[in-house]
Amino acid sequence: MAEVARATQRLADAGVPSPRHDAEELAAFVHETDRARLHLVADPDFDARYWEAIARREAREPLQHITGRAWFRYLELRVGPGVFVPRPETESVVGWAIDAVRAMDVAEPLVVDLCTGSGAIALALAQEVPRARVHAVELDGRAVEWARRNIDSIPEGTRVTLHQGDALAALPEFDGRVDLVISNPPYIPLGEWEYVAPEARDHDPQLALFSGEDGLDTIRGLERAAHRLLRPGGVVVVEHADSQGGQVPWLFPEDRGWADAADHPDLNNRPRFATARRVGH
Repeated sequence: MAEVARATQRLADAGVPSPRHDAEELAAFVHETDRARLHLVADPDFDARYWEAIARREAREPLQHITGRAWFRYLELRVGPGVFVPRPETESVVGWAIDAVRAMDVAEPLVVDLCTGSGAIALALAQEVPRARVHAVELDGRAVEWARRNIDSIPEGTRVTLHQGDALAALPEFDGRVDLVISNPPYIPLGEWEYVAPEARDHDPQLALFSGEDGLDTIRGLERAAHRLLRPGGVVVVEHADSQGGQVPWLFPEDRGWADAADHPDLNNRPRFATARRVGH
């Protein structure tokens, strides 16, 4: 596959983090096959559209925008301009949440996903916790359109209700009744704009990335929202940057009705998400 090798080198020279993977993924996409069968496509048969796709990726357009799809746990999601592309590190956040909900002695768990974006978290929970009822909240209108598309595309989407609105003030009708609140909120400090990978900085919605001088403004608001929504014994799960490890659990203090606040590592053993349990009345 000399064409893929050439494409890999071009992507590597452009600074793309996973050049071989992306070159193969784009070849499979253009030729409507999968990476395991790429060897069946002879070099002379490579479609000219392949090099158009490689040029877009070379310019650091996200792979998922070019293919129009993102993989998340057991889901194939539709994504594109206007919605945050789900990341692999969020899969471990959701894995923890799924285990926590399954461990609850609740027949039909009530779950709230704040800042849902593409709907990835909400749909994974609905798919893997078969009796869960999930409410997903998103403010951005373009992201809501993508989430609606994804919710409508899988059978479990019938147990996901999408709400457009401010995550921090959402769903007062469920105050004190929710079993799990989960969120992958914006958490990049405004001053770190120049250090963000171009795929995110230039293509993901700014609303999904940045949150105040220290990056924790939205998470502070989520603490209040989760406290309002959760029943006693309910759990909150919030993703954060690995550089914020140790800071986020302190935003869920005992004197405000929280217990067991802790950080958890991602697959690279970096602190990636915080959890806490609601106590009191």
